[in-house]
Parts: sequence; C-alpha cells; structure tokens
Amino acid sequence: MILAATTNESLAQMSNTLIYSSMAVYTLAFLAHIAEWVFGSRSKVGRTAAALTVPDAAAGSAVTVQVKQAGGTTVLEKPKVVTRSAAGTRDVPDGPGAAGGTVKGDLYGRIAVSLTVLAFAIEAAGVIARAVAVQRAPWGNMYEFSTTFSTVAVGVYIAFLVAKKNVRWIGLPLVTTVLLDLGVATTVLYTESDQLVPALDSYWMWIHVSTAIFCGSVLYLGAVATLLYLFRDSYENKLANGGKPGAFARSVLGRLPSASTLDKFAYRVNAATFPLWTFTIIAGAIWAGDAWGRYWGWDAKEVWAFITWVGYAAYLHARATAGWKGRKAAYIALVAFACFLFNYYGVNIFVNSMHSYAGV
Repeated sequence: MILAATTNESLAQMSNTLIYSSMAVYTLAFLAHIAEWVFGSRSKVGRTAAALTVPDAAAGSAVTVQVKQAGGTTVLEKPKVVTRSAAGTRDVPDGPGAAGGTVKGDLYGRIAVSLTVLAFAIEAAGVIARAVAVQRAPWGNMYEFSTTFSTVAVGVYIAFLVAKKNVRWIGLPLVTTVLLDLGVATTVLYTESDQLVPALDSYWMWIHVSTAIFCGSVLYLGAVATLLYLFRDSYENKLANGGKPGAFARSVLGRLPSASTLDKFAYRVNAATFPLWTFTIIAGAIWAGDAWGRYWGWDAKEVWAFITWVGYAAYLHARATAGWKGRKAAYIALVAFACFLFNYYGVNIFVNSMHSYAGV
C-alpha cells in the first residue's frame, strides 16, 4: 500500500513536470508563430492572387488572365472561384496565409507547427500520467478538465493539419489560448490528485465528460474562426467600398482566408459538433438518473448546458433563415460559445450547484 501510494505520488509529480514542460514548448511555438506573421510579409504571390479576382467589365462574369506568347498575347478566361456563400457577398480569394507565401515565413511556420506537435505530445503524456496516478479518468476537477481540454483542442488542430486542411492560421490564437488555459489551470485551478466522490465514480464519467471536452475543443476552433470571420468580413467590406485599410489590417487580415472560407469552416465544425453536444446532455441526464435518482433537476450546470444547446440550435437555424446568414448568425455563434464558457468557469466557480462537490 505504501509503495503504491509512493508510486502514485511520483506519477502525479511527473504529470505536473510534463505539464510545465509543455508550457515551455508552447511558449517557443508561440514565438515561432509570431515570427511567421512578422517575417511572412505579404508576398508577390499574394498580391497576384488578389489582383486576379478583380472583375473585368469586358469579361462579364469571368476574370481575364493575360498570357504572353511568342506571337503575341492570348487572353484566357479563368472562371471565378466563389468563396462566399452568404447573400450579397463577394468573390474573394483566400489570403496567402501567415507565411505570406515567403520561404522565410513558411520556415518559421513549419517550426511553429513542429513545436506545437511536440508540446502536444508532452502535455498528453502529462494527462496520461495524471490518469495513472489517480487511477481514473483525468478530468475529475477543473484543473484536470482544463489540461485535458487544451490537449484535445491542439489534437483536433493537428488532425486538421494531417488531413491537409488549410488551418495553420488557427495556430497563433490556439497556442495563445492554450498558454492562458494552462497558466490558469496550474495556478488558480490546481488541485492535488485525489479519488472521486462516489457519485462521480461511474463509467458515465468516461462517456459524458469526454464528449463534453471534445465538443468544447471543437466549438472553440469554431469560435476562433467566427471571430476572425467578423474581422475579415469588415476588411473585405472596406475594400469593396473603396476604403483603404491600415497597414496592420492589410498585413494581418489580408493574409487570412476569405470571409467565406472562415464562415464555412465555423459553420461546418459547429454543425458537426451539435449532435454530439446533444448526446452529451442526454448522457449527463442518464448519469444523473443513476447518481441522484432523477434525470433533470434544473441544476445550474444542467440549465447552462441546455442554454448552450439552445444557442447553437439558434445559430444553425439562423444559417438556414434568409436575412440571418453571415454576421448576424456569427454573433449568435459567439454568444452560444460564451454560454459554454460560463457553463464551465462561471457555474463551477461562482454558482453553488450539485456539480460543485468535485472542487475546482
């Protein structure tokens, strides 16, 4: 017994060391992402791509590209690539990315991604070590939930990259958020490893909480895309109205994917996650029935989980309603994600509920 306790304590200390180590590597990844944006100034490739999308009045609905040949100049028609689906939107190409199409910027970007993958592996090892130390699911309190949440969020991001999706633009806000999350977790929310109270000691914890963590991680990526969509959409509107954005806006917003691409990405991840969030609430109700003898009791955590569900349901409905696509729907999505955050931080810290006995 003494040997087992000593081993578990050592594993808990190892978990803490790994979490702190991952924070150090995430910091290096953060600096590399910053370098990618700084050194990846907008390149000739990006300017050319933007120029090719300027409508040619003589070509009607097509874009003309001049190709010089030995015997003269041949005018070819290049079909427009529609990248915005909302009513009244424009046909705008994706920006060249944080690297700006430059070799130096791309090098820093690749270094940033490599460091992010390394930090993810170290943090995941820390989460696993914590699970072995406590001999249960590693999300019995807010500290464990936060470390697992950031691990899964980065894991989803890496999965998108492996699938060849153009999501490297998420890297900087993601790593920044992960560092803030881990900073709060290791200082304000840290809790010593301990066993669960009987009500939480159930296989439903693996099902209900794991799906909640996964949903939150994916919804976070959707929220980042939604927020960037609003900035990029304003940037495109200013250009369309003959305005001249500042140098910072041109350097940062001009390199992001088009507003349509960001909007589509946010919609797809939110729509794909919504059924799983529905399952999360149902699984929680079943677990409550086993633990407390009732499926629904209007506890604060239950209420805000349902409010979050209503928020995303309203967002999906708005996307299908004329006049509510685009920015209006995006505002609803951000409000829904804010409800998710309050359900996690606000309810756990400031509201007394039946879910409070797990501690912070």
